[in-house]
Amino acid sequence: MKVFKFGGASVKDAQSLKNIANILANYQHDKLIVVVSAMGKMTNAFEWLINSYCYSPDKIKESLNVIVDFHNKILWELFPDKGQQVYVAVNELLFQLEEVLDSNYANDYDKAYDSIAGFGEMISTTIISHYLSSVGVKNDWLDARKVIQTNSDYRQAKIDWETTEELISKGNYNSITVSQGFIGSDSDGNMTTLGREGSDFSAAIFGYCTNAENVTIWKDVPGVLNADPKHFPDAVKIDKMSYREAIELSYYGATVIHPKTLKPLENKLIPLCVKSFLNPDNEGTIIQKSESYDSLVPSYIFIENQILVSISPKDFSFIAEDNLSFIFAKFAEAKIKINLTQNSALSFSVCFKNEEKKVEKLFQALENSFEVKYNDKVTILTIRHFTDEIIEKMTAEKTVFIEQKSRNSARFVLR
Repeated sequence: MKVFKFGGASVKDAQSLKNIANILANYQHDKLIVVVSAMGKMTNAFEWLINSYCYSPDKIKESLNVIVDFHNKILWELFPDKGQQVYVAVNELLFQLEEVLDSNYANDYDKAYDSIAGFGEMISTTIISHYLSSVGVKNDWLDARKVIQTNSDYRQAKIDWETTEELISKGNYNSITVSQGFIGSDSDGNMTTLGREGSDFSAAIFGYCTNAENVTIWKDVPGVLNADPKHFPDAVKIDKMSYREAIELSYYGATVIHPKTLKPLENKLIPLCVKSFLNPDNEGTIIQKSESYDSLVPSYIFIENQILVSISPKDFSFIAEDNLSFIFAKFAEAKIKINLTQNSALSFSVCFKNEEKKVEKLFQALENSFEVKYNDKVTILTIRHFTDEIIEKMTAEKTVFIEQKSRNSARFVLR
């Protein structure tokens, strides 16, 4: 068994779907589960529809038309005969979507989100499955909501692993199976979503539950690179890395693979491959157990649009457990994800994404007991497997506010 995952960039238009069909045609004799995301930027379009549904009902029709028109354009290019069954199947899903929009979820944003957002994956996989069949690639379509069982924590649903493994293991995977990323369902049959990197996680779930030989995530890059090409035009591909290294990179802000995707694969030592759908014959990157390759190439991670906030008690008391407990509680209430911290006897410094409303809420919560200072427009730079020469080069002619070093990583808050 193998598991493939194709993201939005790989299914952004009709030509992209033809490319996927060409790739999958080489695996017709394998047991293969193909997990697919919503097409192109459709997740953003569905989020606009959700916001319209919850906050601006007068814009529902406009936002829904964007979704309908996008998918119709792809259908017309792939299936010139509008009498084909795929039109009936897609229209049925759109009818179900309209039924949700007629329901009373608008006062519960998270439930509304999960009731609507997953239709992007349902429609994309329906179109792909029918197109594969039309070009002679035999496949079965699987509704992920029937096999991936979760709790009802909408937008961040937790997997019921025992039930999910039992349901997936019962499947008949004699041909290519096309299913959805990002979605599952709770015990009441309500659609749920799995949160950030949900489709990658779905692929890992299928891989874990079928004891897959490997899981491959297909991207528009040649594999895992040691830096973002927009900062490093000479970024190089890392051929092999360990699960641990991939998790570390992700923790420091790299958009490699989310740790929740890696963990179930690591538990069963299932290799994760990252390959290019533009050059499918190239090797890509393999993420596996061995750490022997991790220090061969330094990696650079930039997190931009950050704000560095220094928090000091007004009574000059020490930054101790009670102060930190209060401060962290206020960060949680403001729903702020912390990217870096550093503390001294009298001050606690923290760096996070600069989102105006969240920053304002945090400052209001702290202003009575703490003096708050900040530097905005800063960047966090993390260098894995650094040398002194690399640090000197990367920080030259920059203002460095914070510097942290461990055995394998150096981190800087700089401008």
